[in-house]
Amino acid sequence: MKYLIFFLCWIAFSANAQNSTVKRAQGSFEDAQQFLRQSIYDEGIKYLNEAVKADPKFQLAYIQLGDVYKRLKDHPKAIENYRKAISAAPTIEARIYYALGESELLSGLYEKAKSDFLSFQKNYTGTELDVINKTKKYIKDCDFSMVAIQSPSKYEPINMGFYINSANRDYFPALTADGETIIFTRVVDKNEDFFISTKKDNEWQKAQPLSNVINTPNFNEGAQSISPDGKYLFFTGCNRPDGLGRCDIYVSRKEGKEWGKPINLGKIINSEYWDSQPSISPDGSTLYFVSNRPGGIGGYDIWKSTLTDEGQWTEPVNLGDTINTPYDENTPFMHADGKTLYFSSDGWPGFGNKDIFYSRLKNDGKFSTPVNLGYPINTFNEEVGLIVTADGTEGLFSSNIKNGGFGDLDIYRFKLPEQVKPLPVTYVKGIVRDKETKALLEANVLVIDLKTHNAVFNDYTSKETGDFLAVMPIGSNYSFDVEADGYIFNSLHFELNKANGKPYEIEILLEKIKVGSNVTLQNIFFDTNKFELLPSSMVELNILIELLKNNANISIEIQGHTDNVGDVKLNEKLSENRAKAVYDFLINNGIDRKRLSFKGYGETKPRADNATEEGRKQNRRTEFVVTKITVN
Repeated sequence: MKYLIFFLCWIAFSANAQNSTVKRAQGSFEDAQQFLRQSIYDEGIKYLNEAVKADPKFQLAYIQLGDVYKRLKDHPKAIENYRKAISAAPTIEARIYYALGESELLSGLYEKAKSDFLSFQKNYTGTELDVINKTKKYIKDCDFSMVAIQSPSKYEPINMGFYINSANRDYFPALTADGETIIFTRVVDKNEDFFISTKKDNEWQKAQPLSNVINTPNFNEGAQSISPDGKYLFFTGCNRPDGLGRCDIYVSRKEGKEWGKPINLGKIINSEYWDSQPSISPDGSTLYFVSNRPGGIGGYDIWKSTLTDEGQWTEPVNLGDTINTPYDENTPFMHADGKTLYFSSDGWPGFGNKDIFYSRLKNDGKFSTPVNLGYPINTFNEEVGLIVTADGTEGLFSSNIKNGGFGDLDIYRFKLPEQVKPLPVTYVKGIVRDKETKALLEANVLVIDLKTHNAVFNDYTSKETGDFLAVMPIGSNYSFDVEADGYIFNSLHFELNKANGKPYEIEILLEKIKVGSNVTLQNIFFDTNKFELLPSSMVELNILIELLKNNANISIEIQGHTDNVGDVKLNEKLSENRAKAVYDFLINNGIDRKRLSFKGYGETKPRADNATEEGRKQNRRTEFVVTKITVN
């Protein structure tokens, strides 16, 4: 903003315009201008100090000292000199109050800052709308801060230790949902690269360079976001040969144990402007990022793009004035709950510089009004780059906290106050193997939210690792299916209407298709004592249809089972009708009836003890068995 460097522009004024009649003071002032024009601030400060020593009433020299110290972010000395400028002469330019108020605000002196901003408002006769509006914003910041610091949260940042941090700058942490892997940015020899550390016996191991495929010797890589399962890394690359603007967004997929070549996300996401700081949603369907492209609300805004079923990113959409302001928003982080967005802003009421805020995505697709995380997480310093662990208990951020630090910037963690925590989530983590050989398998893992019918995870494991990790927000039920070519699919069901405690860790053993192969369809649903298929059954029924279409040589029997509550004959009839409902659905969707049969077994084949509700629940089920494989 031109106004903020107004006083520094005075260095171009001639000596005749100065307000000192002391010849030696004027000479020192003019000498200072020569250095200030070249941004040689130390020498400029020396000569300005000589000027005010020769003439203690030299107001303009004090103003320039304040401006230089303000530019150097030495606000205590800036404040000292601005106040001397006010005392030095009976005539006070209103803009001195503005500059003084800014330095006081950025020092946490909120009462004094408000007073000086009010003095500026009272005495300012100019018409610069940006300055008038920013002054109003600053006064709101002062009012907010004076109230907020009266209710501090417990806040004890803990350094992540020397295996993570170094004597270099370490910042922008990204964490997998299980909390076992951290990727962060480190500056080595003026070059930004990614480093990675994993946990062993609950202790972080010494960080190592991520990958020569991603890290480069000539370009900077930073501001990254990792998918919850650790398989996709979205990051910022600047001035690269395949770049479209100053900074672009790239993605790399982990292929087995190695990272794939980074891919520029292309012209839809990237532009000729500054596109950076990506954050991927937990289901991989929405990318949030920061850009200064046209069409925004302020200088830097947060935008989003969604992934179509065809795997294409849509035209980015500005998050609008519920998130963005006429000022700057940056470092977005979408939590694993898929609802809570953390970001930094100097536009919403805060403590004077960039503060960290959170906002929730509502059911109508809009974000709620951002909430400041409060004091002392936010202060008059700049706070940016917060991420939150999947379990919502801790925040990670970078800071130059002097006590206990290892370098310029270190990564810290802290307990997140209850009132700013994200929504609760859990995850299912596992590995897929062949049931007989125990060999790792390439398999598709599909997790569907049965309330919204949206996929929260849909990806392939690799033959090298066979592993997967899918995040599931608490408050819904989920179907879980694993498929691989030549195998009978695996079906599980997760009811997460309430927080269930620890995450799920499972091993999936897929059985090759053969006569006698049996699958319990965990996600086929009926109302009590009824046999009409509920809509939530469609996900798994479609998977069964896909299996039958891809393996046209197999025939199956659909089986219905009940618990032992009620009349035996009625239970048998109910189980038969439910099996027939599945049978009819398959026929209506193109499966030859000659390959299908159905039968109701009632309560005759219990899987668990009917003495408990949990046992009875397991006994109420729909299954299918492979009855025949035709050899062509």
